[in-house]
Amino acid sequence: MKKVAPSIVWVLGFGIAVVAIYTAAFGIIDEIFQRSITVAVSLILAILSMPLADLYNSERKSIKAGQWILDFILIFLIVLSILWFASVYDELESGLYSFLPTDIAVGCGGLLVVIEMTRRCFGFPLAFFAILTIFYALFGADLPWIFAHGGYDLETIMRTVWYSFDGVFGFIVIIVISLIFIFIIFGAVLEATGAGATLLKISMSLTGALRGGPAHAAIAASGFFGTISGAVTANVVGTGVFTIPMIKARGFKSSFAGGVEAAASSGGQFMPPVMGAVAFVMADFTGIPYLIIITAALMPALFYYGSLFIAVWVEAGRLGITSIPKSEREVLTRDDWIKSLMFFVPVIVIIGVLVTGRSPAAAGLWATLAGAVMGFINPVVRKRPQIFINAIAKGGQQCAQIMVAVAAIGIIVGIMNLTGLGIRFSNMVLAFAGSNLFFALVLMAMASLVLGMGLPTIPAYVIIIIIMGGAIEKLGVPKMLVHLFVVYFGVLSAITPPVAIAAYAAAPIAQSNPLHTAIQALKLSFVGFIIPFVLIYNPALSLVFEFEVVAFISVVFRLSLAIWLMTTSLGGVDRDRLSVYSRVLRMALGIAVLLNFVEVQAIGVVASIALLYIEARIAKKKNKVLVS
Repeated sequence: MKKVAPSIVWVLGFGIAVVAIYTAAFGIIDEIFQRSITVAVSLILAILSMPLADLYNSERKSIKAGQWILDFILIFLIVLSILWFASVYDELESGLYSFLPTDIAVGCGGLLVVIEMTRRCFGFPLAFFAILTIFYALFGADLPWIFAHGGYDLETIMRTVWYSFDGVFGFIVIIVISLIFIFIIFGAVLEATGAGATLLKISMSLTGALRGGPAHAAIAASGFFGTISGAVTANVVGTGVFTIPMIKARGFKSSFAGGVEAAASSGGQFMPPVMGAVAFVMADFTGIPYLIIITAALMPALFYYGSLFIAVWVEAGRLGITSIPKSEREVLTRDDWIKSLMFFVPVIVIIGVLVTGRSPAAAGLWATLAGAVMGFINPVVRKRPQIFINAIAKGGQQCAQIMVAVAAIGIIVGIMNLTGLGIRFSNMVLAFAGSNLFFALVLMAMASLVLGMGLPTIPAYVIIIIIMGGAIEKLGVPKMLVHLFVVYFGVLSAITPPVAIAAYAAAPIAQSNPLHTAIQALKLSFVGFIIPFVLIYNPALSLVFEFEVVAFISVVFRLSLAIWLMTTSLGGVDRDRLSVYSRVLRMALGIAVLLNFVEVQAIGVVASIALLYIEARIAKKKNKVLVS
């Protein structure tokens, strides 16, 4: 079985991808059929690609055989439960169907497979959360305060979660099938063309004069490629195998090299124009046009990457690392610029198709075709065009993994709608925060970090916004800014311990401790946790809400100043090493210039400029003395 499984996984992945491409071109084939079959095939593919025998790596063949038997049972259960659902759906819709104990048992078998595969693919937290919501539906009537509900039996729960389009096969499934799958395949095709290596070379050339060198190149390349990739870990691995060794070779610590890649790869998920495909889901959720969403997301994303650039520059100064000698820097040739078209042309196609008013799915389809055509610029692709076949199959496998998480989230969403837990949670946040927007935002940020841990960006965004979004909207914050706030913290959960999936993906490549790598990524991204708050309190930063030139210039200047002050404070270096007193003062002033009080902002700006000027003069005099 172990020899056969990879072939079946390849065939199933290729099949998912082909159906996704067809759907992007011609639309949904049959909604009931496509929802149920896609979930079933995705779960079977996940079982075969992550068998118990491999997970536990047992050397005893008898145990391996037993574990394969358990996997066969899971496959049998999911096939049975999907076919059962399809056979009774019409009668369920008519309202004339009487539930039998057999229906409940079969549905429970399907849920068991979803939860078990969620555990294998994404770890225990999401699986546990799904189980917890089921128990809440069963026993929540006995809970105190706002958590109590009217009480639901197992039949009602199964009707909602398995035998309807409100649970496992809910609206999120059809959004992912019709919008997201094609962009995952697009990312796989683009990766196969070698566009990532070309982007890295261009980034190395453009950043060679900076003392951070390869670390700055990693930030730029990961930001570019991360916007296309729908998965943080795929971005970390895809670019990190090149960037991390080069960063270490320049003299940076292993954990720092891994942290740079983790932080930069994560940020690509909120970098326009694609934002890891989450921009399209957001457009569907909010009804706000895609172009407005990416416009609003642009400035915060640029500031995030700007803060990473400064953090690397500061660390290089602390370690005494200088820029790469001119003779050793990458020299871009005409061939490199031609190869860059493999990335830039598909991105331009996405924007162009969307501007014409076509659907995001059409944009993803045309971008995939453009990426495949432009890939023939690469001589390796010309020699082995079959590379695209494997890329499509790989993309289908990535789609299946995302669908496993979506199915688990369907359980959570179905029960939250059934019990009204989402409304209760929002009311609880408002009860704790009162009319204090800042406190409500802090609660929302913390919840987003917890709920997003271990999840790909799109499932993380969906589950967080369903649970938390209503609370902040009730405080008068524009809907789109709330959704962007959620995306940022959902993405940043990828570098937040204890889960920190981006850091755990980077650590083996960097040969560093995963926790130390996560701490470095967290330190590098410190300002990134502040930027979403700045966006909420300064809507002009979005370029589309309450935009005024003076307000925009003010927030850009103050945020730039705050980033410099805070980053140098954390790193302990500016033009020279900073004293403890200076570091504390810089951090305090960095916070002051961002506070929502005009008087405090003004005092903070004046004091900050004075401090930077005085310390620059002192450092200049000190350097003159040392030279003489």
